[in-house]
Amino acid sequence: MEYRQLGASGLYVPVLSFGTATFGGGNDFFKAWGSTQVEEATRMTDLCIDAGVNFFDTADIYSDGLAEEILGKAIQGKRDKLILSTKATFPFGEGPNRQGSSRYRILQQIEGSLQRLKTDYIDIYHMHGFDGNTPVEETLRTLDDLVQSGKVRYIAASNFSGWHLMKSLSVSEKYGWNRYVAHQVYYSLANREYEWELMPLGNDQNLGAIIWSPLAAGRLGGKYRRKTPMPANSRVAQGGSPVPQMAVSDEILYNIVDVLDEIAAETGKTVAQVALNWLLQRPTVSSIIIGARNEEQLKQNLGATGWNLDAEQVKRLDQASETPTIYPYWHQRGNLTLNPPPVTYYNK
Repeated sequence: MEYRQLGASGLYVPVLSFGTATFGGGNDFFKAWGSTQVEEATRMTDLCIDAGVNFFDTADIYSDGLAEEILGKAIQGKRDKLILSTKATFPFGEGPNRQGSSRYRILQQIEGSLQRLKTDYIDIYHMHGFDGNTPVEETLRTLDDLVQSGKVRYIAASNFSGWHLMKSLSVSEKYGWNRYVAHQVYYSLANREYEWELMPLGNDQNLGAIIWSPLAAGRLGGKYRRKTPMPANSRVAQGGSPVPQMAVSDEILYNIVDVLDEIAAETGKTVAQVALNWLLQRPTVSSIIIGARNEEQLKQNLGATGWNLDAEQVKRLDQASETPTIYPYWHQRGNLTLNPPPVTYYNK
């Protein structure tokens, strides 16, 4: 397993990490993702560890805390071998302070996550989204206190806009507080908007990207093709997709899958493995979160590493997935001498 340095931190993470949103199935939305319980979760975490994937990602809202509970039970006796990531910000529980990134809320949620995960510390603690109601200074001071206390090792953001992230980094720098070392983002062949602003920002500020839904909620897994009905048991069909239907153009998706099919035949890999490997060639990408409803899916996804697409294959996928950019990015791309894009391939 390849390991990459996470942003400006000294932490090295595997290029594949395991996401636990499929654990629990505690409500209708997450039930469409999966309903993995403790016994199978234990086998899957062991498979990951054996493959060198020691990085596990979860969140307080996944099945209302049930995913954290199941993960905590599945990793008992193995905590010192693992990197644990969890998140807070979105609605959890009841009352007027049930969401956000206030000091009150963060301190409440970190204690709940620690208890459910049966651990004394979190390796990477994410703000799951930006809270526009709480002063950035309040959020970051609280996170810095958690790092100083030893309950958190590193802090990260998720789903921030460019200005959200840059303002947060500037505030941390101003006060000498711990800064975000990573940004957990949606990025896939089906949707490349991450490249417009967040990738150049990550490249400039040395932020590692941790990628969620790298297969566009399963759309790039090989089941979706021209004139092929959407499987009734898929997350998209069951309303459990975190990527909205309108965000993915059917025609562009079919064009991408056509090329994925060609390259899968050339390489002897699966469509999903090719789509994941393309992401591993992109700048700023530190780790890709893979999920699986069962052990067979997990084993297939683990096969995305240990080999690389060649430059010509990457170029074909780039061309198939290219979409028109919005302003001001199309204007900036009119002069690449003034606005050079990040390097095409990962080169650390």
